[in-house]
Amino acid sequence: MEELLLFFALALIAEIIGTVSGFGSSILFVPLAAIFFDFKIVLGITAVFHVFSNISKILLFRNGVDKSIFIKLGIPAIIFVIIGALLTKYIPQKEIELGMSFVLLILSVYLIFNINKTLEKNDRNLFIGGTLSGFLAGLIGTGGAIRGLTLTAFNLQKDIFIATSALIDLGVDSSRAVIYIYNGYFLKEHLIYIPGLILISILGTWIGKKILEKTSQKYFRYVVLGVILLTSIIQSVNYFFK
Repeated sequence: MEELLLFFALALIAEIIGTVSGFGSSILFVPLAAIFFDFKIVLGITAVFHVFSNISKILLFRNGVDKSIFIKLGIPAIIFVIIGALLTKYIPQKEIELGMSFVLLILSVYLIFNINKTLEKNDRNLFIGGTLSGFLAGLIGTGGAIRGLTLTAFNLQKDIFIATSALIDLGVDSSRAVIYIYNGYFLKEHLIYIPGLILISILGTWIGKKILEKTSQKYFRYVVLGVILLTSIIQSVNYFFK
């Protein structure tokens, strides 16, 4: 029981931070859930949990969706998340996760010290960001940081950032959840976690929204990049000491 309560407490923290950062909870939930479950089970639980999380964000931030970015970034993400999810049976995820952590570490440090620099808002950058984020989400369970870096560099307003990211993520997570369940990464015995995760997704999103209402746009960008930096460090440490 104590372990279960700890799992839900960490899931709530991940959901709050995921909402504030705009990436969704998986960016922290994956390394935290890996403490309790086998990695492939983590993929399944994360995908199912994140579906509820995204629905909560869409309902609370629904007025901020950028339809153009959703189409140009979201469609490649949904296509490539399916490819990544199908490859989970054949490619060792731990090595890829470590490589992604190092890449995110370098990118986040660069953007923190170049906070006012932005990517050119064009279809190529959206396609690349969607492709990479979708593929990594399918393969290792979390690609929100890549998508977050893309959207952050576009300097979007908070509501637009979160709502658009959540809508894209809903398509991504729904697609990979089907594949993970088919592959046996989410079993009947894991259904007991669903009610608690639904409650956490709603509560965590609401708390995160309240925090965002008191957060300036400039500070928000630092929070986003800080979460990426922290996550990349956690994932790297987890790889070497697990």
